[in-house]
Order: sequence, then C-alpha cells, then structure tokens
Amino acid sequence: MAKNIRLKTARTQKDLSQEQLAEAVDVTRQTISAIERGDYNPTINLCIKICKVLGVTLNDLFWEE
Repeated sequence: MAKNIRLKTARTQKDLSQEQLAEAVDVTRQTISAIERGDYNPTINLCIKICKVLGVTLNDLFWEE
C-alpha cells in the first residue's frame, strides 16, 4: 500500500492535526497516522467520514491512479 500523501495534504490544508481529524471521525490518532503512512486500509465508512470532514471526495483522497 502506498503512502496517502493526498490525505495528509488535505488535512494540513484544513489546518487540522492528526489528533483533531481523528477526534472528528471517532478514531485514534494512530489510525490516521497509519492511513497516511499506507499501513492501514480504512473501511469505506471511515473514508466517507474523513472526506466529509475535509470537504473532499473519495476520488480526491483514495482513488489510485
């Protein structure tokens, strides 16, 4: 699994820490960190929650090109 640079970029553009995003989507900071590192494949429900908080689409963050 590749690193999710798009997630980290979208999170920092919203000026959110990993902890703040984690709280907003009801997971741990470690989960957000693992997703960004590419060590964890989130569920579709978690992906949708993250996208809603960040104001982006699933394609923006999770679609591999």
